[in-house]
Amino acid sequence: MARSITVIPAQRRSQRGRRSETGSKKIRVAAYCRVSTDQEEQLNSFENQVEYYTKYINEKAEYQLVDIYADEGISGTNTKKREGFNRMIADCEAGKIDLVITKSISRFARNTQDCLTYSRKLKGLGIGIIFEKENISTMDASGELLFTILSSLAQEESRNISENCKWALRHNYKQGIVHVNTKGFMGYDADKDGNLIINPEQAKIVRRVFREFEEGWTPNEIANHLNEDKVKGVKGRVAWNGATIRGMLRNEKYQGDARLQKTYTTDYLSKKRVKNEGQVEQYYVENSHKPIIARDEWEAVQMELERREGFCKEVRIAHFGNASIKSGFTSKLVCGRCGNAYERKCWSNRGEFFWACRMKRPVNGKTCNADNVKDETIRRAFVIAWNAVVKDRDSLLPTWEAMKEAGNPLEKMRAKQMIDLTGQGSLACEVHEHTRMVLERIVIHSKTHFTVRFLDGTTKEVCITE
Repeated sequence: MARSITVIPAQRRSQRGRRSETGSKKIRVAAYCRVSTDQEEQLNSFENQVEYYTKYINEKAEYQLVDIYADEGISGTNTKKREGFNRMIADCEAGKIDLVITKSISRFARNTQDCLTYSRKLKGLGIGIIFEKENISTMDASGELLFTILSSLAQEESRNISENCKWALRHNYKQGIVHVNTKGFMGYDADKDGNLIINPEQAKIVRRVFREFEEGWTPNEIANHLNEDKVKGVKGRVAWNGATIRGMLRNEKYQGDARLQKTYTTDYLSKKRVKNEGQVEQYYVENSHKPIIARDEWEAVQMELERREGFCKEVRIAHFGNASIKSGFTSKLVCGRCGNAYERKCWSNRGEFFWACRMKRPVNGKTCNADNVKDETIRRAFVIAWNAVVKDRDSLLPTWEAMKEAGNPLEKMRAKQMIDLTGQGSLACEVHEHTRMVLERIVIHSKTHFTVRFLDGTTKEVCITE
């Protein structure tokens, strides 16, 4: 018997060989639009693209509009942050789309790998992509070859744009032109020309942060104060932390200067930015804008930050202060035997606080036999020492006045504080806000013998009877 061959016409099917869930024979079409900046003219282009594709698809009888997937102000060099693009791919995988239309390869992606990965992924699902500008369909026999070539050109175009942008930025840096994204920068706004102008309300917060640090509070404690007072940050949320405060205290822009190119982009495809530690040039512009913090005050804060860091290394502790302990002595009590810091502890059976050398417990196989000291004893020792300074005020005033006149910014600040505070008279009891502002350290020699050193350099020996 002769063989009989019957041709079965091809039928277009959606993903996984299923027709659309509605049973319609129309081609379910999605359009993808993207603009890469948030400038007004680009956003107008974005709106025009959405309007164009909505009209274009709805006017074709054989097409059924699924959705217009869009991303605005997003770079095309990778797809990680393109929510519209990723939602479209997910809907393709879910069998909701038969065809994707986009303006050009550069709108789809400027990364050759992403272009090929996603086009092949969709082609494997039976979903084609039409690029209008290049007149390419990925379902055509010659489509992938042309697509590969043109997507490589799009990636090279992206690289050229990136290099041009870098050149323009560095040219501006050399001219001392400061560009700051003030949306994430507390204290300043930008005028129409991009110049920094002080935001009065935010400037109050900046001044408060510097003032509290000068009064002896740590960055973590300052952050806690702002959170407790429901102070909103630059993004409108109450979410302060120590790292944010440290960054503010270190920021030279608050004294009116600007260090440019603190970070740089390592790869134009990933857009990854890293800290510039000498890999590329930096530029320092003095007096680039109006300051919020006086230059001497800012420099005094930098010196105090360095002093605290040096103190931590000396007494072998990781951090200065402890935001959970309300005491002006935290991190300031030093063992006279081993040189390590003392820690505050509590006798639970008595409900009484005391201080113990951190080497009292075994550390690296070593221990210290220094005495434990009651919290109340430390307080008494400090009050005795402070009142002795107040008593000697007249003889110390010439030294403080000389520091105010010829000292460095930190010495000037400390001398002024000592003049002001000793002028208020003796203390009846210890107040930790006061202690923070004046105490440098207390060296504990025994339960009764202490060396109290203040931040201006004044030192008093104290012996007390328990």
